[in-house]
Order: sequence, then C-alpha cells, then structure tokens
Amino acid sequence: MAKKSDEPEVKLTLGQYLASIREDRDLSQRDVEKATGKVVSNAYLSQIENGLIKKPNPNILHALAELYAVSYEDLMERAGYIVPTRSRSAGQRHGRIATFAEHNLTDEEEAKLVEFLGYLRSRKKPGGE
Repeated sequence: MAKKSDEPEVKLTLGQYLASIREDRDLSQRDVEKATGKVVSNAYLSQIENGLIKKPNPNILHALAELYAVSYEDLMERAGYIVPTRSRSAGQRHGRIATFAEHNLTDEEEAKLVEFLGYLRSRKKPGGE
C-alpha cells in the first residue's frame, strides 16, 4: 500500500484559479466585464481574484464559467457553495486531462508537465533523487 505524503495538497484559491484562467485566455479584467455584458464588473472581478471576495454571487460564477468555458460546479465548489463529490473527498483524484483542461496546453507543454510530475514523484520515494 502506498504511503500517503505528509505534504499538504496545494489547491488554488477561487481567486487564483479565476485569475489563471483569465490570463490563459489573454483577457483583461475589463475584457471580462465587456464580454459578460457588465454582469461581472472589472472591480468585482479584481476583488475576487485578490481574495477580498471569497464567496461571490452564484450568478457571477455562472457568467465566468460560461465565458471561460470551465465547470460551473467546480467554481461553486471552490467558492464553498457545494461540497466535493464523495469520490474526490475520499482521496480519489480526477484524471490529468481535467486538471489542465482549461489551460489550452500545447503537446509540448503537456509533455513537460508530465515530465515535471515524474520528477516530483521521484523526490517523494525513499531514496529518490
């Protein structure tokens, strides 16, 4: 049986996650405001991304999910409105495709991430270098 790591799982906050997706889409906060028909103001988005608003209105999250083409349920979970599904909360993890699906990775970027993951995992093994 594999030994569980003592290192805590690092998960982006809602704000960090939204900022990373927005930047990946090459959008400014004002671009988001325009694209959502001012449903999401650039000031409100800034406050979310900077962690000043941790639980934004679900309508805002829906507008962002639509614009960014990401899972609304994931945004609701990150905001604390819904709890993780039983399988994920029981320690089962989702596949790698879902992890970076929102980031439009090139084949080369995906290969580098898999290579880096191998490096990280080798460091956790006893005697790993």
